[in-house]
Amino acid sequence: MIPISVTALQRYREETQTNHAAQLAMNAVTANGIGKSSTDIESLKKNVHEYSISLKTGDITSQNQTGRCWMFAALNAMRQELISSLNLENFEFSQAYPLFWDKLEKSNYFLENILSTLEEKTNGRIIGYLLSAPLNDGGQFDMFAGLIEKYGLVPKSAMPETVCSSATAEMDKYLTLKLREYACKLRNDHRKGESVESLRAQKDGMLSTIYRMLTICLGFPPEKVDFIVRDKNDQLIREEDLTPLEFYEKYVGWDLKDYVSLINAPTQDKPYGHAYTVRFLGTVYEARPVKYLNLPIKELKLAAIQQLQDGKSVWFGCDVGQGHVRDLGIMDTNSIAVDKLFGTEFPMTKEERLNYGESLMTHAMVLQGVHLDEENQPLRWRVENSWGKDKGKDGYYLMSDDWFNEYTYQVVVNKKYLTPEQLSAYEGEAKILEPWDPMGSLAL
Repeated sequence: MIPISVTALQRYREETQTNHAAQLAMNAVTANGIGKSSTDIESLKKNVHEYSISLKTGDITSQNQTGRCWMFAALNAMRQELISSLNLENFEFSQAYPLFWDKLEKSNYFLENILSTLEEKTNGRIIGYLLSAPLNDGGQFDMFAGLIEKYGLVPKSAMPETVCSSATAEMDKYLTLKLREYACKLRNDHRKGESVESLRAQKDGMLSTIYRMLTICLGFPPEKVDFIVRDKNDQLIREEDLTPLEFYEKYVGWDLKDYVSLINAPTQDKPYGHAYTVRFLGTVYEARPVKYLNLPIKELKLAAIQQLQDGKSVWFGCDVGQGHVRDLGIMDTNSIAVDKLFGTEFPMTKEERLNYGESLMTHAMVLQGVHLDEENQPLRWRVENSWGKDKGKDGYYLMSDDWFNEYTYQVVVNKKYLTPEQLSAYEGEAKILEPWDPMGSLAL
């Protein structure tokens, strides 16, 4: 091991002191921060919020201080079709309703995973992974699908936001504390010789406690709902006493089994044209597993464009923090010129960023439009976010096509937009990835 010497430190200092660009950059960054100091004004001028395809939707939503973007994105995509079909000005589904069931189902999923790993060492990687975040807010589209297929949806008026649904950290803290306690008890009782059947019988009482904690934080999820709205022509639409599943089936009606997740993971361990799933990743234990088809990025874009051309939104997952001018809602590889600011290149490829922990999917949003050139190739994408209307351009973001290439990892489309070869590959046997694989990341 070679330590940093005093001589080397002096040389580093002298090299920086004689670098006039570095001195100017230091003055700018210490006063304004990295992002503002490196924003490329010329790049921003090219990013115009106009699109050849632009879908109409409701008011921008806000996930507030939570990691529910994957739910908000799916609900926003669904409401876009409901608003269009019923000629409404605006509408929102309850976001607290799927949150309630997600926390309960994740608790059951976690406890079942603990029961299936009783022989693993407590200080081993598997148990460490399971205990790290038993029920955080994040998720994947297939996890959302499992919740909706089992529990349906309700209008926001039927289960509005609470303090705990809008800022989940405190609730998650105590639910996590309880679940780690339960994991400890189940594993200790196993060492004392109790059977798995006996341990599983304990689980029912554990889940009853979790349910009670959730109702205290979020209220009771409704068993019946009324749907009462007025359309743009002031005509009343009214239906009462619907179960959440009846409401979903009548007013949304997506067959969620028709929606598939396409990913772009250009790494050696995940050849294109194959399906993948992730060990220990899920919410509803008995639902379909999380499953992806890995394809070249141009094939993700083609499927997304086809769905947009049919007037349907597209759920997608990306690494939102990369090259992102947050206040302006610009996601462009040229918008933040940190290479010029620091005087050094950042040349890692998408594959290298995935392999070395520099990037993965962190956030889900909705594609609501795209601007195509004369040859029908995408130039920029219109993105509906769930960070409130004060972010971006009235809540909407612009994503350059180059940024899509580098930092978009997943789109969800109806399987009718897949080729026969793609569909056959998706329906084939999926390779199981380890839970810490970057494709097992959750959108927050």
